[in-house]
Amino acid sequence: MMQDEAAGEVDLAARPLTTLWLRGIYLDLLARPPYQREREQWAGKTVPELVDALLSQAEFWEEWVQTQLYYFLLVDNFRPESESILRLPERLRTGTADVQEALLRIALCASFDRRNPGADTFVTVVMEQILGIEVQKNTRQLEIGKHVYDGGRGKFLGVMGDTQADVVRIAIEDERCLLRFVEREFERFTLEDADSRDAKRHADELRENSRTYREIVREWLLSDAYADRFNRRAELPNRVFARSLFVDLFDRLPDTEEVRRIRSALDGLGDAGPLRSALVRILLDSGKVPLPSREEIEHPHQWIRDSFVRYFGRLPTKEELTTFREAFRDPACRPETVVYALLTHPEYASR
Repeated sequence: MMQDEAAGEVDLAARPLTTLWLRGIYLDLLARPPYQREREQWAGKTVPELVDALLSQAEFWEEWVQTQLYYFLLVDNFRPESESILRLPERLRTGTADVQEALLRIALCASFDRRNPGADTFVTVVMEQILGIEVQKNTRQLEIGKHVYDGGRGKFLGVMGDTQADVVRIAIEDERCLLRFVEREFERFTLEDADSRDAKRHADELRENSRTYREIVREWLLSDAYADRFNRRAELPNRVFARSLFVDLFDRLPDTEEVRRIRSALDGLGDAGPLRSALVRILLDSGKVPLPSREEIEHPHQWIRDSFVRYFGRLPTKEELTTFREAFRDPACRPETVVYALLTHPEYASR
């Protein structure tokens, strides 16, 4: 059986794969929890084995592209459908494109232009989101960039250009682009700020060979910083929360329309917590969730333990187990009641 509590101090290169780490790594690399067959498949394996396997999958690159599109708010009506974007995951997987080219293709697509209309908005987004430059402190470069965007010739960020596409290309080729990329990717995986020296080192590595991105991510996920991230945790993005619910309850991903409706509704709220709870209730009351009946649960103690491992990636504490066992003794308490309590807990909505 897979371990469900973190081990003590161990060699990171041979860290045993606990259920907590299994769930966390799947969420971080594939934006979903593992399926039932995957939980069984990885029992007794190590963290490096899992990381290497997931980084080699096409699904990793598909989710990486989706994450970048989400970062630039290219969703819903602004979702790119061009062939150059649709082909990016496979090109990244096979090495015929690298992360820098992927960022270039995204920023050059028509959806990026529609999402950021006009010279001021477009150049501001390029400077802030691609390069991490505060436009308020660099108004001169903003004005030059707007002039170049409008077709005038100018030296934007020290490089001559005279088109909107030049604004993008100059930014992507600027050394600050990969540095900003490394910083935000490191923070995404570890939930902490990157060390400036390490960020520069990785940016330099990507500049020399952008195909080393997978090796850099591997280094991050086998680091102490990533191990510490399990003590910090952060709320799941709405899209990942929706995907997690479907995998955990139905052992499948939601289709494109299902996840779009859910994410759009949740993204429009300042506090999505109540609607997330309502969504859990709707799914559990649908009659489609394959939960055992109360009569089919011969050993409530073990079923509750297994539920904690399934949804939280860990065993319940003694106090939690006692509380849930006492609640389940009430004939009115259904399995759906227990699952609802777990899926509406803040721990489930975080990673």
